[in-house]
Amino acid sequence: MKKLFGTDGVRGLANKELTPELAMKLGKAGAYVLTKNTKGAPKVLVAVDGRRSGDMLQAALSAGLCAVGAHVYTCGIIPTPAVALLIRKYNFDAGVMISASHNPMEDNGIKFFNRDGFKLADEVEEEIEEMINSKKEMPHQIGAGVGTINKCETAIADYIEFLVATVPGLSLSGLKLAIDCANGATSHVAEEVFNRLGADVHVLHNSPDGCNINKNCGSTHMESLVEYVKQNKMDIGLAFDGDGDRMLAVDNNGKEVDGDVIMAICSLALKELGDLNDNALVATVMSNQGLLAFAKENGITLHRTVVGDRYVLEKMLVDDLSLGGEQSGHIIFRKYNTTGDGILAGVQLLKVLKYKGQQLDQAAQIMEVFPQVLVNATVPNNRKWELTTHPEIKKVQDGIEAKLAEDERVLVRPSGTEPVVRVMIEGRKLDDITAWAKELAEVIESSLNG
Repeated sequence: MKKLFGTDGVRGLANKELTPELAMKLGKAGAYVLTKNTKGAPKVLVAVDGRRSGDMLQAALSAGLCAVGAHVYTCGIIPTPAVALLIRKYNFDAGVMISASHNPMEDNGIKFFNRDGFKLADEVEEEIEEMINSKKEMPHQIGAGVGTINKCETAIADYIEFLVATVPGLSLSGLKLAIDCANGATSHVAEEVFNRLGADVHVLHNSPDGCNINKNCGSTHMESLVEYVKQNKMDIGLAFDGDGDRMLAVDNNGKEVDGDVIMAICSLALKELGDLNDNALVATVMSNQGLLAFAKENGITLHRTVVGDRYVLEKMLVDDLSLGGEQSGHIIFRKYNTTGDGILAGVQLLKVLKYKGQQLDQAAQIMEVFPQVLVNATVPNNRKWELTTHPEIKKVQDGIEAKLAEDERVLVRPSGTEPVVRVMIEGRKLDDITAWAKELAEVIESSLNG
């Protein structure tokens, strides 16, 4: 089983768990594994999301890449999906995003993309990890064989052009739009995109200082966006996360709209236009049961995967499907990009609303959201996988499941990116499922922290 890589790359507390030494090793091993069949010196694109530790880790990672002969091209602060896109546009051999996504600024992460702009398969991550853990010395270059570090000056402009080009002819003139950039990677991109499309753009939290990324803002803390939309009578609000691969929305009444509802809105529009391949949608086990009910009512097949947008994408690729994503706001429009893309999802949602002639509150009525409670149990990373075999946890979970109706459920899973176990219960009686979720989370914490 992998130990370094989680569901979205390698993450940890920067300079303690994710150290410069580890970043250098990841640079060496990643470049070696991903570019070992490359003819000539490989080229690797590297970006950061703006948190303070990004420069430190980028320097160490780049040193490792250069040591094995790769030429590094840095593009500064830019969203994760831009890396996936620009690898293909510039014909790079690989790419790396230094980001901990929606996590607090103290954390950071390193995630790799292959030459086709896809996140790595499990077996490739395992090969990189094996290289790091083995005592085998990777070949080092000397003299003219050592790699160089270069700046990619056109990255932001090219990414903006791409996003605008996905909606040719779309005019958002007259639309009052609020966007929350989470003081992260979308801060230098999103406003320009929506200005170019003609919207009346109001921007929140777009002043990254290295320490304020995701701090009481963005898609995980939407309170300020909700309040702004209500107070200023905005038509819609869009919230991105720190690295820009998620998007959640706020309707014209100030109600939050999650990724499940956004996918429902977009999938039905794509189906009507004949652009929903196989009339199918891919979501994860965390998606609301209401999405399943919506799909059945509208002749759409819903496929579920384990949590992680790369697993959603794997299913989309296998079955040649066009739309998929997560309740958390990772939404993949495979026609345009190879990973979740927050700004792209926002652009496509606004295109659908314009096509339908609807405000978001009206469009969202196509899906009934079942009450769902999510409680995090904080446990050590090295013990969170024990929950499946612990007898006390199983006893309490079985007791709760016995009280649920057939279409209600309990889902317990270790986070792939944080030291927590997520307890989710879905059912009709909010008070009951809230109490049960808290009870199960408390049992997990007491059982796995002893």
